[in-house]
Amino acid sequence: MVVAVSTNIWYFGAAGLVSLAAFIGLILVPAVSSYGRWHERFAAGFLSLMIFGGLITIGVVAGLAWVLISHDVTGINPFTDG
Repeated sequence: MVVAVSTNIWYFGAAGLVSLAAFIGLILVPAVSSYGRWHERFAAGFLSLMIFGGLITIGVVAGLAWVLISHDVTGINPFTDG
């Protein structure tokens, strides 16, 4: 069974992969490699992932707020009769 996927989904997926690679390469790896002891590396990695989770949460909440407030997406908004 072949599933048709919109080009927007491909663009969002590619943007997500680029963002994840940038986070790993520019934030996580330098944070972990700047410490010598294993528990310091673990703490730096954990805190970096907590910040990443916070950024993801802010993005999801902002996106949901935009969808719920915007009048252009009433067809996919489950809280309207559209």
